[in-house]
Amino acid sequence: MRSEEITAILGPVDEALIAAIVQTGASAEELAQAWAWVCADDALIGEGRPLPSGRVAELIDLLIAEDDRDEPIVD
Repeated sequence: MRSEEITAILGPVDEALIAAIVQTGASAEELAQAWAWVCADDALIGEGRPLPSGRVAELIDLLIAEDDRDEPIVD
């Protein structure tokens, strides 16, 4: 997958995340599935979809970790 494909799915992201996603060997379809889970996991579970595994689950972990770094720390 190329960085253009990644940013087409996720929007602007940093180079470190792009590199991590490329290293997974995932396809654009797998990234789109992972992004859908990150954005609407309750809805997908409600539809009866099985929990993600394999590369999709790995991508979800990367995306969630990146999202957690973007949140401000509240004291």
